[in-house]
Amino acid sequence: MATRKRASQSSTTEPPQPKENTQKKPTSDEFQISPPKSAVILVLSLFFFLPYFYLIFHHYKIEQELKNSILINAALSLIGYFITVKLIPVASRYVLRANLFGRDINKRGTPQGEVKVPESLGVVVGTVFLVLAVAFQYFFTVDSNWVVEYNAALASICFMLFLGFLDDVLDLPWRVKLILPSFAALVLLMAYAGHTTIVIPKPFIPYIGLEVMHLGWIYKLYMFLLAVFCTNSINIHAGINGLEVGQTVVISAAIVIHNIMQIGASTDFDYKQAHVFSIYLVQPLLATSLGLLAYNWYPSSVFVGDTYTYFAGMTMAVAGILGHFSETLLIFFLPQVVNFLLSLPQLAGYIPCPRHRLPRYDPVTDKLTGTKDGTLVNFFLRVFGSMSEKSLCIYLLVLQALACCFCFFLRYILAGWYK
Repeated sequence: MATRKRASQSSTTEPPQPKENTQKKPTSDEFQISPPKSAVILVLSLFFFLPYFYLIFHHYKIEQELKNSILINAALSLIGYFITVKLIPVASRYVLRANLFGRDINKRGTPQGEVKVPESLGVVVGTVFLVLAVAFQYFFTVDSNWVVEYNAALASICFMLFLGFLDDVLDLPWRVKLILPSFAALVLLMAYAGHTTIVIPKPFIPYIGLEVMHLGWIYKLYMFLLAVFCTNSINIHAGINGLEVGQTVVISAAIVIHNIMQIGASTDFDYKQAHVFSIYLVQPLLATSLGLLAYNWYPSSVFVGDTYTYFAGMTMAVAGILGHFSETLLIFFLPQVVNFLLSLPQLAGYIPCPRHRLPRYDPVTDKLTGTKDGTLVNFFLRVFGSMSEKSLCIYLLVLQALACCFCFFLRYILAGWYK
């Protein structure tokens, strides 16, 4: 999208090199990736693990069978974190050999801005995720309808991972990128066998005369649009080190907590099963994304590429669809909704849309200044003033966390009155 973090080899202004140098590929001896920022990951993880373990082991009395399946999935996800951390340096060497790299535009004019940064490392996260998700099926047996939907969800995620990597390699126009998620979403919709009804909010029941309304194909159209939005919204709310992965980590953690709360508070088995399957998808996403964030945090050693943003957005979308909490998911995505609304005039062509809608970097002050481009990143800088890239990312992730907390608060005060 327009806010891509990287400057590809074709988009840089390097002077032409002699022919013999252009064919030279970096070897493993020439490239050394920075060590993972494990301390950052540990601090960030504590904000999730403390409420996670409290809700599972103390606050709610979850059936032992469901609890065991959730914990087995969590254990496999933890293994996936360490595998991701180990594989990223290896994969970085291979993508550099294939000349798949970028330069950090927000560090242009400094030595860091001239470094070739490995690109599209989201393919590692997606591959590890899919292996974990498939392997996990060995540990549980459930109703065949759920298995069909679960595998359809994995097929949609795999399709989106492929399309994202295709975009990174071919550098597709942004108008094409907008429709890519629609192809992946069709796989899930064709296999979807769940309900197509909505519960009417209690204040509106006297006016409508129904407690439950059947929507049929309209509901499936809504799911289709939700998948397209979630995938693209992660992709366009980007542009600084750690933001793409960081927002995914925050939303994924909120989704897991929400699912556990719904499982613990409900007595309906099918309702619980829907949220359990959502957890099966999101826990591996959270763990592998933390492994990627260890390298993508400021200053970034690798770039995630559209491969990751498409994959992460589709995974959270199918988790919301299978878990039947699309309204809650949209509130979790509140900053992405605001960013989309700010971006709409440029995406629709009413205002010129540059290739990179990034803030303006000043190498003297090492700070970013907001431009007039319609993104939440630029809007935040225009409102609060110039700041460093690291500070900006932290503030935006705090904003993301506040949106998730607002969702939990909203559900709490509306419980029993709204639905």
